[in-house]
Amino acid sequence: MNENENKPGDSQELACVFCRKSDDCPNKYGEKKTNEKWNLAVHYYCLLMSSGIWQRGKEEEGLYGFLVEDIKKEVNRASKLKCCICKKTGASIGCVAPRCKRSYHFPCGLERECIFQFTGNFASFCWHHRPVQSIAANSYRDSLPCTICLEFVEPIPTYNILRSPCCKNAWFHRDCLQIQAINAGVFFFRCTICNNTDIFQKEMLRMGIHIPEKDASWELEENAYQELLQHYEHCDVRRCRCKEGRDYNVPDSKWEIKRCQCCGSRGTHLACSSLRSWEQNWECLECRGIIYNSGDFQKAKKHALPKSNKGITDCLLEESSPKLPRQSPGVQSKELLRQGSKYKRDISTILIELGFQIKKITKRLYINKTNIWNSALDEFRKQNFNPSYAIEVAYVNENDNFGRERPGSKHEFLSLLLQHLENSPLFEGSLSKNLSLNTQALKENLYYEAGKMLAISLVHGGPSPGFFSKTLFNCLVYGPENTQPILDDVSDFDVAKIIIRINTATNMADLNSVINECYNYLEFTGCVRLITTLNDKYMLVKDLLIYHVIKRVQAPFESFKQGLKTLGVLEKIQTYPEAFCSILCHKPGNLSAKILSDLFTVHTLPDVQTLGFWNSYIQDVEDGKSATTIEDILIFATGCSSIPPAGFKPTPSIECLRTDFPVGNKCNNCLAIPVTSTYKEFQENMDFALKNTPKLEKEESSHYVEH
Repeated sequence: MNENENKPGDSQELACVFCRKSDDCPNKYGEKKTNEKWNLAVHYYCLLMSSGIWQRGKEEEGLYGFLVEDIKKEVNRASKLKCCICKKTGASIGCVAPRCKRSYHFPCGLERECIFQFTGNFASFCWHHRPVQSIAANSYRDSLPCTICLEFVEPIPTYNILRSPCCKNAWFHRDCLQIQAINAGVFFFRCTICNNTDIFQKEMLRMGIHIPEKDASWELEENAYQELLQHYEHCDVRRCRCKEGRDYNVPDSKWEIKRCQCCGSRGTHLACSSLRSWEQNWECLECRGIIYNSGDFQKAKKHALPKSNKGITDCLLEESSPKLPRQSPGVQSKELLRQGSKYKRDISTILIELGFQIKKITKRLYINKTNIWNSALDEFRKQNFNPSYAIEVAYVNENDNFGRERPGSKHEFLSLLLQHLENSPLFEGSLSKNLSLNTQALKENLYYEAGKMLAISLVHGGPSPGFFSKTLFNCLVYGPENTQPILDDVSDFDVAKIIIRINTATNMADLNSVINECYNYLEFTGCVRLITTLNDKYMLVKDLLIYHVIKRVQAPFESFKQGLKTLGVLEKIQTYPEAFCSILCHKPGNLSAKILSDLFTVHTLPDVQTLGFWNSYIQDVEDGKSATTIEDILIFATGCSSIPPAGFKPTPSIECLRTDFPVGNKCNNCLAIPVTSTYKEFQENMDFALKNTPKLEKEESSHYVEH
């Protein structure tokens, strides 16, 4: 007897009467169901797709509404049909294409890449007649990520690779889609990019994806959101006065925790905010900022700020926090799960998704490398420039009477542009920069253009900016009204000196002396306030910081923010602040020989000895045995000194050529390394080229101008 055949009394090992497999694999074959009375088991999909059976009973009758006698008749019918794949009998499923005689078992059909449509008449198509998705020839040149698992796929419709009907740049693995459909059910299965349901589900059903008529698996979990019913009980003011701690809560006492009347996700002890009773209104810092922007700030101010000076200080000194409500770890993790881990995503994934907006229309930018800012500004301001068009760069020189142009590298252009932007008078500070107040730049709308350039660079594969201060970043994400500057944000030495003198005053006489000396400046900034105690100096310092770093540059900030809205970048920054902080406020880490080795792929038939020389060379460079750096090598090949957060397109590659010196093709991110007989010769040739190329490029530019 066959080991897969049914044995009485062994229900767990019963084989499906249609495919004769005992596997219990719901994702592939559907749920396996057993009728103990009749000693009979079936896979749900095997039963649904069988050609000669219909559901004549109610759901609770037989197996899934299919009567046992009907199942037996179908098994008997299939026993006379041979599977065209495994050559065994019992092939209950037939191709519905006219004149096609192919029959097969469901698992065999899966292996042979047949398509089963779980809708309408539950049609099945063999590998020769199955429906296909069609796209224009050569529509896609580069790999794109599966928008579910994010692994890269070749954008060519096949049995295992499917394209979204509503978002042309959305591609999926078939297995990823099927698992997603089973988990999401008919009510939540939709396009991962645009959330379309109708068009998307119709196409996926046509291509053989089973969408069960059930609620999503996460909605069926018992007590799935029980933690969300908990009340928030935590004091969030900066100086909590409760000796028992911030989580101490005693009803009907001054240590009772009052939640924000607007969001309910922030709290304060009554005593910590000088609230006289629980009925008194209180808003958290974030909500107070929203009320301020809506024009109702004056009304909210009366509710939020008590009369005593002590209460004012503590209310304004709430702990700064991100927009996520502060919750217990359990509640927070559940909230993140419900929102699809919205706040913790990889920056490269976010930028790749933003890159889906880029169309196949190419816009050529004519850039003068010796005047990168003005030439970029001219190109971006042209009426026919569209930030969603693919960028192609051509280097030109305005002094060349013949109008000659050279192909340029997009990565190099964006890298040079950001370097200029970082050192431009639009920003102030040494390493971490804030916006400056430049009246002429404001008149010329340059702050808007700067924000626009940054947004375009990020989406089109440019490098990490890495020069934003945390204060500038927080203003963009949480709003200026919810951001507290620090002394390091003040780049003006005289202003910093005033703030330090006020902050370090040790008695009222010293404090009043400083205020009298700087009275004109305090009056000009609107920071004059009544000083009655030494502690009032802290509020004065806070006022000065807010004025100098935030209020003073309000107009440039608003203009810069509007520019960052290009291609939806600002919205993504505000949605995923943790991910964007890593590239806006921090420079990329140092490159290593291993990173460089992993980055470059070998496309042509390699010379084994030369590749060995290459690996030894980059290791020697990392160890400081060469005058060049790892960054020099990357610049030579790609025009970038760091790896862009969205990665390189095309992927950097290496080829071995019989040349004297290495050749870098920055347009294609290709490095041709010389084939030499000894490592010493290889090293000398590489060092010479990497050291002298920048000088040669400058000479070439000047020669280009002269002729």
